[in-house]
Amino acid sequence: MSSPPIVLVFAGADPSGGAGLQADLLTLAARGCHPLSVVTAITVQDTTGVKAVHPVEASWVADQARLVLQDIRVSAIKIGLVGSVEGAAAIRNVVAEHAHVPVVLDPVLASGRGDPLLNPEGVAALRDLLVPQATVVTPNSSEARRLAFLGDEARGEVATRDEAARRLLELGCEFVLVTGTDEPTTEVINTLYAASGAVLSDRWERLADSYHGSGCTLASAIAAAIANGLPVPEAVRDAQTYTWQTLAHGFRPGLGQYVPDRFYQLRNAMRAAVES
Repeated sequence: MSSPPIVLVFAGADPSGGAGLQADLLTLAARGCHPLSVVTAITVQDTTGVKAVHPVEASWVADQARLVLQDIRVSAIKIGLVGSVEGAAAIRNVVAEHAHVPVVLDPVLASGRGDPLLNPEGVAALRDLLVPQATVVTPNSSEARRLAFLGDEARGEVATRDEAARRLLELGCEFVLVTGTDEPTTEVINTLYAASGAVLSDRWERLADSYHGSGCTLASAIAAAIANGLPVPEAVRDAQTYTWQTLAHGFRPGLGQYVPDRFYQLRNAMRAAVES
């Protein structure tokens, strides 16, 4: 039998299964891909917040990736939490060795509740080393402004989303998807930018609950769609539709945020089978 599309993920482990590496693996599997995983950090967290982050040694990050890439051909790479400056450099070196493979970069700077996951030096390394390597970068509005105007925070506070996206594109990435999940709007507005300007803009009903792992889900779903052969604009729209549905079907397993149900379609099918 032919292999499903294979996607390599760099991400930190989340014991709650809501975000990070576990979210990526669930999403990629749900979207018809076989995921390969490189652990960049070990975290102590649950659905209420992050208590600690322990970056994996950079040489281990590189060794995990290089060995599996020597054995298995991948159709896309997804990058989440990089863990450290050294981790970002290790990932950059590995990605550069496979420049033909599309890269989706989710610039994880903090948790959904605002817990910092990367120090300022790490943020700068992510911007300078990995944004130029990316096919698609998927920041929310705050992340886009912070990355685009790092060192010029006063400008970043008043910059528009268009300006932030343009600055990120100038760093060398092909597309920037700026999401509006962090903005005080009645709808979530997500805009995809290329060098020519805005490619598409989509509006989504803002759901009432707070979610753990929505950004990971969206970026991994984009990587899955690209791995399955969709061009970037179509991949972005397909991934948004899937992600919104996972949130609408989300559940609350603990005392904190809701978790997207990445297998909502399978669960609905199983429920229908039981009821019939």
